Amino acid sequence: MAADAAMMLDAQSYDPGQRPFGRSFRRTRSEGPGVADDSELPAVRQPAVRHDPGAPAPAGIALAFTGVGKIFPDGTEALRDISFTVGDGEFVAVVGPSGSGKSTLLRIASALTEPSYGTVAVSTAVPGYVFQDPTLLPWRSVEGNVGLLAQLDGVPKPERRRLVAEAISLAGLAGFERHRPTALSGGMRMRVSLARALTVRPSLFLFDEPFSALDEITRQRLGQEVLRLYGQERFAGLFITHSVVESVWLASRVVVLSTRPGRVLAEIDVPFDYPRQVELRFDAAFGRTARTVSEALRESFA
Repeated sequence: MAADAAMMLDAQSYDPGQRPFGRSFRRTRSEGPGVADDSELPAVRQPAVRHDPGAPAPAGIALAFTGVGKIFPDGTEALRDISFTVGDGEFVAVVGPSGSGKSTLLRIASALTEPSYGTVAVSTAVPGYVFQDPTLLPWRSVEGNVGLLAQLDGVPKPERRRLVAEAISLAGLAGFERHRPTALSGGMRMRVSLARALTVRPSLFLFDEPFSALDEITRQRLGQEVLRLYGQERFAGLFITHSVVESVWLASRVVVLSTRPGRVLAEIDVPFDYPRQVELRFDAAFGRTARTVSEALRESFA
């Protein structure tokens, strides 16, 4: 078990000075269950600088950034004065140039990284987190990988089996339970990562460019799967992407970041109801919305 936890955390570029999956002093939420035994994880280094954690997320708000900034020890300023919210059941996408601090923002939301200043309020103790890489353990089956978080949280086996079975069904992985990651395509491995996050039944999902390494067809199919899951579960979502089309296709609102240091240039409402059909991509109104996002994005280079 300890080896499994260590391998997974290493694959996520884990910093020994931080807690995994949102557990840190920065959280302005009530503590939820953690790993079965904290002794299995690296010791926590106390941060040199603390700041006001602020208040818990207001009613109806799943995630709120207020004046958040991040400056790394080498002096690189990644984010500056970021403020926006994600409402309960709202799906928000963040687009911006490479190096604009999009992934850093997501890591701050999950408490994997501390902000240098500002506050983050989150309404849930354990958000779901889908990384850029599936970060699967090659010696574990699909079932074993999907059940890892529940196992680390000490969920009893009968309940864990139920959660795993539900997540596998939701992610369209039925029939692949015994397969190892090496036997799966890139898209299927990402489905496993998504199913693993589903086992915590999150009210807030954080997506860190999960489809960026996939071909366009697979990317579109998985985007449809995320929309299907969103329609069923109605979680709040924060989705990081480089793709303007993907942001408009998935989200009800798009936040556009500037070049480094990342600042909010625009928040653009997407005027389409859910569920969304594939044909929407070819609608003139969809094209106009995508153009509005693209124009805001171009301003980041001005």
